[in-house]
Amino acid sequence: MANEEDDPIIQEIDVFLARSLLEKLYLFQYPIRPASMTYDDVTHLSAKIKPKQQKVELEMAIDTLNPNYCRSKGEQIALNVDGTCTDETSTYSSKLMDKQTFCSSQAASNVSRYAAAVYKKGELHLTPLHGILQLRPSFTYLDKADAKHREREAANEGGDSSQDEAEDDVKQITVRFSRPETEQARQRRVQSYEFLQKRQAEEHWVHLHYYGLKDSRSEHERQYLFSQGHGLAENTELIKSPSEYLMMLMPPSIEEENDKPMAPSNVLSMAQLRTLPLADQIKILMKNVKVMPFANLMSLLGSGTDSTAVLRCVQQVALLVQGNWVVKSDVLYPKDTSSPYSGVPAEVLCRGRDFVMWKFTQDRWVVRKEVAAVTKLCPEDVKDFLEHMSVARINKGWEFMLPYDEDFVKKHPDIVQRQQMLWMGIQAKLEKVYNLLKDQLAPKKQEAQSAHPLVVSGEQRVNMAKAKVQQNYGQLEKELQRQKAELKSNDTAAKPDVPSVRIKEEPVGAEEPMDTSAFEGLNNGLVNGLHGAEGSTDPVNGHLPGGCIDRVAQELKAFVSSTFKKQFVLTLSELKRLFNLHLASLPPGHTLFSGISDKMLQDMVLDTGCKQILVPFPPQTAASPDELKVYALWEAGDIYDQHRQVLLEIFSRNYRVRRNVIQSQLSQECGEDLNKQEVDRVLK
Repeated sequence: MANEEDDPIIQEIDVFLARSLLEKLYLFQYPIRPASMTYDDVTHLSAKIKPKQQKVELEMAIDTLNPNYCRSKGEQIALNVDGTCTDETSTYSSKLMDKQTFCSSQAASNVSRYAAAVYKKGELHLTPLHGILQLRPSFTYLDKADAKHREREAANEGGDSSQDEAEDDVKQITVRFSRPETEQARQRRVQSYEFLQKRQAEEHWVHLHYYGLKDSRSEHERQYLFSQGHGLAENTELIKSPSEYLMMLMPPSIEEENDKPMAPSNVLSMAQLRTLPLADQIKILMKNVKVMPFANLMSLLGSGTDSTAVLRCVQQVALLVQGNWVVKSDVLYPKDTSSPYSGVPAEVLCRGRDFVMWKFTQDRWVVRKEVAAVTKLCPEDVKDFLEHMSVARINKGWEFMLPYDEDFVKKHPDIVQRQQMLWMGIQAKLEKVYNLLKDQLAPKKQEAQSAHPLVVSGEQRVNMAKAKVQQNYGQLEKELQRQKAELKSNDTAAKPDVPSVRIKEEPVGAEEPMDTSAFEGLNNGLVNGLHGAEGSTDPVNGHLPGGCIDRVAQELKAFVSSTFKKQFVLTLSELKRLFNLHLASLPPGHTLFSGISDKMLQDMVLDTGCKQILVPFPPQTAASPDELKVYALWEAGDIYDQHRQVLLEIFSRNYRVRRNVIQSQLSQECGEDLNKQEVDRVLK
């Protein structure tokens, strides 16, 4: 009370709500203007708006006579954008950057709480704002300058090319047919950034007329900011209680409610799900989960649900596979639908998926190629079937995703028997449709369904690992002795200094057993990681036998010679790649497995009559050092040796040369006029 007495009311102001410019009034927020630009009547050249997007573009003049304006910079920008010639399409007709474009963006998504106020003669008139737009400079003229620059570069590069290069080459065209768009794909496309940008670009600009501050039309429009009638009949909104009046001026924010993500149309919450009938609940759950044990289904339906009623309903939408319920194919693929991948009708898809389900009733493993071979469906459809009910295992196939539910099978033998009869009927239909053979119909042993899974104790695993270690150790020891004997018998004359190879012996105890089952297939004649086939001359611990060096050089020289006679020009990177491919094709124990270094390979290239071409690549190139080393066959013994040498000399001076320059240089150096076919052959 004391504070209210110290702060008495000085004046009461009547407030009026002006409605003439309702949903038409915008607030523009200009950036801090440079010294060479003023926001007055003269500077606004043009304006346009997209009403749906509330997007505005203003074109404003720049005072080029202002002392703060840099004239040289303005001329340079105009030259980069328009070039030397000026026409109607030029951005800056005065050859000077004399205007600037401003584009708008929404400053606030909810402007219902903002209003423009005008105070006059003791009255406050409020007009609600329809939008608040922030104007920012647009730099699209820089994009135009870049486009001009690229056009000039393309014209300069293609201007000097010969008529032969302008000829169109015959190119192979791949024709693809678009797949039918699914509803999910359409929704993703509609919500994508690219689609929204396209929709925004489709809206046409509406050009506006700008009227200055002192213009008579502006003065007339400004009168609409005042309430046209002061009578109570036209201001009934303001005859409210104080709390209601404040609520109108400052409505509660609804941004939090709008920000909540909308759930997809095919998703229901558990609360919504339990309001549906039991049959619909089970159908929705099975359609979304696809494979489910009966115990999990009961837990999702809530306490108090009758299991007998659930069993009656689940058999209408699902089939029993290995004690688990799998949704029926006709529930996933209703009638008059088709595959999103291949366009195959729903009937064909249902038969293919039923075949996959039937295969899982016979065995826990299914091979994808076998399913595709029988059903004749595309790989995407087959993979979709398998992902519904199984998990891919490397080098094994697809395994049913859930373990065999033995508890359900024991508790409900009548249901199991009824389902087996259904599967017998489905099998008969599949046999007629796919012409299945007897071996395809014969069920495999179902260890998982007939008995408990095999469980191996930890002690048994330790004993198995010990036995494998002992066995592998003895095999490696015998192989080592055989290698030593062969090396001594083959190289007695050279007497190479070969240190004894000894496998590190570690005690095989019970503390840390090692399971070597994963590496049994790798012990095919390897000694310390090296090939040990008969007649092998591989190095042992990094040393080459004396008689092996010449053989390695001969083999390497033969490879380099044959490669350059086919390719003529190779980088070191490409040569190393071809050499690795060559090594992969050789049998184990070949002499080239002794280890060839990059230096040995480069020396052999130079020894076979090749030369390194020092091509002056640009310094900003992203190529690796091996890709910058270029080697070429200098003399091949054919009639094109001289032409090839001239061509290599040309490329040693420049890494990019035009065709007409090459043709004239070849004619000048070789003293003869080469036709197009001969030049093409040399270039190739």
